[in-house]
Amino acid sequence: MTDAEWAVVRPLLPVPGWLRGRGGQPEAYCHRAILDAIRYLVDNGIKWRAMPADFPPWDRVYAFFRRWRDHALVKEFHDRLRARIRERDGRDTEPTAGVIDSQSVKADAVVGADSRGFDGGKLVNGRKRHVVVDTLGPLLGVMVTAADTGDRAAAQVLLRQVADAHHQLELVWADGGYTGSLVEHCLTVLALVLAIVRRSDDMRGFVVLPKRWIVERLFAHLMRTRRLVRDFERRTTSAEAMVYWSMILLMTRRLARPGPGRG
Repeated sequence: MTDAEWAVVRPLLPVPGWLRGRGGQPEAYCHRAILDAIRYLVDNGIKWRAMPADFPPWDRVYAFFRRWRDHALVKEFHDRLRARIRERDGRDTEPTAGVIDSQSVKADAVVGADSRGFDGGKLVNGRKRHVVVDTLGPLLGVMVTAADTGDRAAAQVLLRQVADAHHQLELVWADGGYTGSLVEHCLTVLALVLAIVRRSDDMRGFVVLPKRWIVERLFAHLMRTRRLVRDFERRTTSAEAMVYWSMILLMTRRLARPGPGRG
């Protein structure tokens, strides 16, 4: 991280338990060094054991990653950054609209048969990332499943989680794969309007579709972080955490960038 990024990140970090009088020992390594190590791994796609000697030992970095994953601290940190971005852009911290979509990616050999499958539409043997983003692009929720999991089945679970966490959410845009009973389910059970953005039959070639381009841009960003080009994680929770870390990379850079009128 640059100094400008660290100035943004430092006040938003979750406070360790030992600083809140909840026991435990102080961590042996600086948070900035640990965060830099995780960001390096996600951005460059290295193995944990291939962590450069400039960073803390790989097992200490992984222990930090695992603790933040298991206690949902990475999501908490991500959500604080997202709120800061929305405030900077003059938006309310809680979104009222979002976009949902999925992305199938190939899985590495370490991914077990219990969490991988074959997506017949995309011809991908691996996993599927189901995401909901707000209208500015940052994540509202992510769920990783086997690639043969249907979009509508996964969307019921993911949209329930997102609606419970974001009570002001009223509208979600989606593509034609989310039609059918899911539209009525969202309206009656979740009090969400699921608006389907369809591609016209007379369209040829690449066409930017309203609202759907927002989530497609997120998928493009994920593909630029090499750890996410394939799914290398044994656990789906680790794969979800990697997505959050990838978005943290993007948001810290965006927040550190000088805005209009700030030179």
